[in-house]
Amino acid sequence: MNPFFLLDTDRPFEEACAALQISVQAYGFGILAVHDLAATLRAKGIEFAEQCRVFEICNPQQAAQVLQADMALNMALPCRISVYTQAGTTRIGMIRPEAMLSALSSDPALAEVARQVEASTMAIIQTAAKAEPYV
Repeated sequence: MNPFFLLDTDRPFEEACAALQISVQAYGFGILAVHDLAATLRAKGIEFAEQCRVFEICNPQQAAQVLQADMALNMALPCRISVYTQAGTTRIGMIRPEAMLSALSSDPALAEVARQVEASTMAIIQTAAKAEPYV
């Protein structure tokens, strides 16, 4: 299985970022931080033509389940969704939570939480990538 879930979108970069923020909230997640990697690189004097923002998102109930099962898994949290440009295309993607957590734990309860998180985060990305305008 591909460890990445990645969709191209017809939305321009800024619009895709705004759509992702709306989608995250619509699915009961919150945004903890946004890292503008492209701006950081440029601020350090590095020429970088593409755009790239990484959104750290979290569903508190699901995060609590993971941490209660294995506190060391805090290093795998929160979920990260990236919006970036590549050769003129805007892309939205993530590392699949199910693949990541299964590599870190064999606990069946955690596998179920990971499946739920993956279904939600895939839906978040699919909704944000749609070309229809948000109302």
